[in-house]
Amino acid sequence: MSILQIEKTNDFYLKQQEMRESNARSYPRRIPIAIEEAEGIYVKDADGKRYIDCLAGAGTLALGHNHPVVTEAIEKVLHDKRPLHTLDLTTPVKEEFVSEVFNSLPEKLAERAKIQFCGPTGGDAIEAAIKLVKTATGRRSILSFHGGYHGATHGTMALSGNLSPKEKVQGLMPDVHFMPYPYEYRCPFGVGGEETHKLSSRYIENLLDDPESGILPPAAIILEVVQGEGGSIPAPVEWLKEIRRITNERDIPLIIDEVQTGIGRTGKLFAFEHAGIVPDVVVLSKAIGGSLPLSVVIYDQALDQWAPGAHIGTFRGNQMAMAAGTATLRYIKENKLAEKAGVLGEKLIASLKELQEEYPEIGDVRGRGLMVGAEIVDPSEPFSRKGACKADPGLASRIQRECFIRGLILEVGGRHGSVVRFLPPLIITEAQLDEVINIFTEAVKEAVK
Repeated sequence: MSILQIEKTNDFYLKQQEMRESNARSYPRRIPIAIEEAEGIYVKDADGKRYIDCLAGAGTLALGHNHPVVTEAIEKVLHDKRPLHTLDLTTPVKEEFVSEVFNSLPEKLAERAKIQFCGPTGGDAIEAAIKLVKTATGRRSILSFHGGYHGATHGTMALSGNLSPKEKVQGLMPDVHFMPYPYEYRCPFGVGGEETHKLSSRYIENLLDDPESGILPPAAIILEVVQGEGGSIPAPVEWLKEIRRITNERDIPLIIDEVQTGIGRTGKLFAFEHAGIVPDVVVLSKAIGGSLPLSVVIYDQALDQWAPGAHIGTFRGNQMAMAAGTATLRYIKENKLAEKAGVLGEKLIASLKELQEEYPEIGDVRGRGLMVGAEIVDPSEPFSRKGACKADPGLASRIQRECFIRGLILEVGGRHGSVVRFLPPLIITEAQLDEVINIFTEAVKEAVK
């Protein structure tokens, strides 16, 4: 029997995938489906079952699947016989995209901005940002944060907190030093509350001023305004302002990784806008390509000291992604989807906190906009004197599985894989969000039995 005659079920595709794809594949192990159709917030698998997609390409699909403004933009590129691949040669499509991005930036950043197009992943853009600041400052140290995630390349893995991927990879980028992130639930100082972020910023400032710290003056500090893979942990606005003050006073470039938070996800077009700060470098990918591969680095012109060819990549000129990204940015701004994400995010957090009152297995609820996490714990095992309980990754996985059975796709992340994460498309309606909350509630009830 030929492969064309075999019934194409989820089971068929998953077996083919297991047989032929790398052992490094990850999402299919927790979300065992083959997606045949997708529209809006929904996907349909090869067995004909429909799911609400609250993973959305790990935040890539700001407008959900196959949004009309995205497909029309792609079709227009094809219809007009525009080039699909241009390296870093300019085109009308590219110029329109750059103008839309610059018009979307806060004025103080836009008026001094330069843009670098990178390979089509956020990891490559982070690599470019690191080369940029090292070139401009002549320094080599980078300060990153516990729980941070910046990619899976050799360099970006060195910047990320997750230990597991590093265990068998030798020779990662040197001179990376990890600082305490203001994670209030699991406070690195054991105190919790507002003291967490105050101690974090004081610690960093003291380290930078200590001639015996052992760390040379850094080329940059890199951070996420909301740690994504680290467990949907939002940084307090006061802490972000302090970090910006500290870096400004010491002439240290501040890199904000907006790969997952950018383009409306957190309730602002860019997450750093919550604090009213102006970073030196902003890294964008995921949603910036309108669902297609694209990444850019936007930075202050004072840093533009690298030579031609200092960062290159064959696929820097993805014209369909630029057209889709332009259309997506315009749609988000015209329809105020960032503001809507802020409102719906508050509703989601409030609903999860209500559920938390009934189920102490939900140890913490946090997030910003439509980037929300529920940390799952074992309430019978207090972890610290401030009330944080031991992470329960097994229960988190069972909740994820029960959601999946009921037609809701969510991902887990954070410490020990114990945080259930919500990353729905920004087009989700209030009624659809209610359905997500109801399914999650039923899944929790079943999983904790």
